[in-house]
Amino acid sequence: MTLLRSSLALIGMALLAACGSGNTDDATGAPGEGTFTAIAEGETVHFAGTEPFWSGSAGGGMATYATPEQPEGREFAVERFAGNNGLGISGAIDGAGFDLTITPGECSDGMSDRSYPYTATLLLGSEQRQGCAWTDSQPFSGPEMP
Repeated sequence: MTLLRSSLALIGMALLAACGSGNTDDATGAPGEGTFTAIAEGETVHFAGTEPFWSGSAGGGMATYATPEQPEGREFAVERFAGNNGLGISGAIDGAGFDLTITPGECSDGMSDRSYPYTATLLLGSEQRQGCAWTDSQPFSGPEMP
């Protein structure tokens, strides 16, 4: 019984901490609760990662995902969700789940002198990939063609 109470107390503290996190600044720098607004609803998000190489873009309810094996990319439908500290883009490609999370933070691809305004975490099926992201209004800095 004591173990059960201790477990419930730990779960309760974790839930309270999660609830409190909603009162932090959002990506616009405005204090208080709110959804992520740094990337406008109609704006296209571009993303890329290395090891393995992947890239694409998402906007208007559609996404394109490309790899060296499919450089032209595959287009598929996605849904967008603006959370408290980032943007979620979800869909399915070739029967595998495609769950992309875009969060604010300086990002480097590790292979060029570019600096990106967002990090990208992709869960493709059960495989997780890391990368960077940008938009047309919030571009990367550095060389256009590294």
